Amino acid sequence: MTILLVLIPFISALGAYLMPSDRLRPWLLPTAGGLHLALVLRTLAVPPPLLAGSWVGIDPLGRLVLLLISILFLCCGLYGLNYLHSRLQWGNRIFVSCLLLFLAAMSLAVVSRHLGLLWVAVEATTLASAPLIYYNRNRFSIEATWKYLLLCSVGIALAMLGIFFVAYSMLPAERISLQLDDLLAGAGACSRPWLRAGFVFLLVGFGTKVGFAPLHSWKPDAYGEAPGMVGALLAGGLTSVAFLALLRSMQIMAAAGEIEIARRAFLFMGMLSLLFAALFVVRQPDYKRLLAYSSVEHMGILAIGIGIGGIAVFGAMLHMVNNALVKGVLFLAAGNINRRFASKRREEVSGVIGILPVTAMLFIAAFLAVTGSPPFGLFVSEFSILREVFATGHFALGGYFLIVLSVVFIGMGSTILAVTLGPPSARADSAPYHDTVLSVGPPLILLLLVLVLGLYLPESIRSLVAEAAGIVEVPR
Repeated sequence: MTILLVLIPFISALGAYLMPSDRLRPWLLPTAGGLHLALVLRTLAVPPPLLAGSWVGIDPLGRLVLLLISILFLCCGLYGLNYLHSRLQWGNRIFVSCLLLFLAAMSLAVVSRHLGLLWVAVEATTLASAPLIYYNRNRFSIEATWKYLLLCSVGIALAMLGIFFVAYSMLPAERISLQLDDLLAGAGACSRPWLRAGFVFLLVGFGTKVGFAPLHSWKPDAYGEAPGMVGALLAGGLTSVAFLALLRSMQIMAAAGEIEIARRAFLFMGMLSLLFAALFVVRQPDYKRLLAYSSVEHMGILAIGIGIGGIAVFGAMLHMVNNALVKGVLFLAAGNINRRFASKRREEVSGVIGILPVTAMLFIAAFLAVTGSPPFGLFVSEFSILREVFATGHFALGGYFLIVLSVVFIGMGSTILAVTLGPPSARADSAPYHDTVLSVGPPLILLLLVLVLGLYLPESIRSLVAEAAGIVEVPR
């Protein structure tokens, strides 16, 4: 059953490439996404046995990430029906095929229990998503694509070096294995200096894919030039998968008794990411690039939650889910605005609420959600992290956290409210786009999920998040 999570989107990608009809091909997106989600829900209801020594398997952390990327992909697939139908003259063979390959690669990364296979899967996500960023086929999109390929390839090369160092640290053992269970079992006897060096390279390498500052410079260009549905999958799906890869390295460090070093490294990356996000959010003139810096901020919050430990790890796992869902709302709404106004510049876009009222309300509500306003789920997850920050005596960090969140709230608000409110700008009639059920329905579903997670956390989700946190957390 586990391998079907990879095979379903992979076979669908082959079918999309061979299918001759541009009009019918987009229907493979929600079809494959629906089958994938059904299989994930089956996996949650009846978890398959986790066989020791297997290269693939799904633990609670994997189930949590699979659930969020599957929900996000299905909503983006439904959104894509309207989006791609309006661009039939562009063709969509490569676009649809790469989207499905992207889902297959992310799924493979999540179920991988071998560092080599995990590395291959994360690299595959880069190759599958690069053509998606280039979809608009202009000089800005090709520049964004090359920057994405270059920086992420450098990062993934550093991650490979980190994997080599981790393997070398196990040399006292009779048999060198990169299978996760073997690494966890042998971590106690490993060479500490080599393991620490490997962890640093893994943190920098996979951290580039996550988008930690100062490794985030590909994000504003890629998110700014990619279609809204691609930005949603990058910001909500890919970053979560890359963060899972980092948590695998954290598991190894914990098994070796080096968890405190790993925590301090996560705290440093988290604090730096928050600072960079706050600096670049203020007076940001491009509302899609603004969302990229919001992603940097929330990856920093995740890192701080993991670094603090305790209940903050539970908060970080819950925050990963909330962040992925709300990023879907933001990017899909931003895509709708860009489709009507044909511009991403704040000075050229205003009065969206009078032209696209549903999209504007979604954009404003998602802004409130992503900045941690109640009653949305991100308020709960951020509060959980912040409570543990103060409970563990990190008062300076707590103050820093609150100040940065305030700056981000003001910075994002000034741009998003300027775009959505006021009289319509001269570019309001640049394109004939109007809100439809397929263009506003999927982000509305995602927003309602974030709202539900803020008002009431179902016991099944709470247990899944707690089990995922238990894999990462080590009592002090």
